[in-house]
Amino acid sequence: MIHTTLPTNHPANTAYFMPLPHKELPLITKEWTLFLDRDGVINKDVVADYIKSWNEFQFLPGVLEAITQFAPLFKRIFIVTNQAGVGKGLMKLEDLNEIHSNMMQEINVHNGRIDQIYFCTATDNNDINRKPNPGMALQAKKDFPEIDLSKSIMVGNMPNDMRFGRKFGAFTVYLPTRPEENPDPSTVDAQYKDLLAFATDISSKTQIQ
Repeated sequence: MIHTTLPTNHPANTAYFMPLPHKELPLITKEWTLFLDRDGVINKDVVADYIKSWNEFQFLPGVLEAITQFAPLFKRIFIVTNQAGVGKGLMKLEDLNEIHSNMMQEINVHNGRIDQIYFCTATDNNDINRKPNPGMALQAKKDFPEIDLSKSIMVGNMPNDMRFGRKFGAFTVYLPTRPEENPDPSTVDAQYKDLLAFATDISSKTQIQ
């Protein structure tokens, strides 16, 4: 069981979930790539359901500030998200595209940057593009051949996000926004309470070139 209480004397930008490891962050340069999960990392998650319209989409606190901090640090920033609600017929592809279009507008207004959104609507867990399978990372490499997947960070809130990152050699960062989920500790390199905590820590340790 992962305890989710943050001790009052513990710095807000460091790990506090003791059952999982917390390695030192890599010393990144502008060559590095950042992969972000969407639900539960960028926006408020819903358990056993899907964000089916823009009206249901809510940025998590601090996320827009975090993405603004990432912009000068990483050469490329991608969102990688499973969206099986489309494949199950619970929402239309047009609905998903509208959510992403509006999300990107808000990020841009706040001087953030996302270079590409990759999503998989498949319901089959064997689909190469459905996390934890590495298809979306491989597609990013195809679309942006200059990136080096061994110089990348994957941030997510689900065990499948951590396994996804492991499959292409990323440094994995776990955000425990779903305390009922328990990732395999061997798939987690570091953990932070939210995206802003991670952004603040990596910004403090990175010299912008």
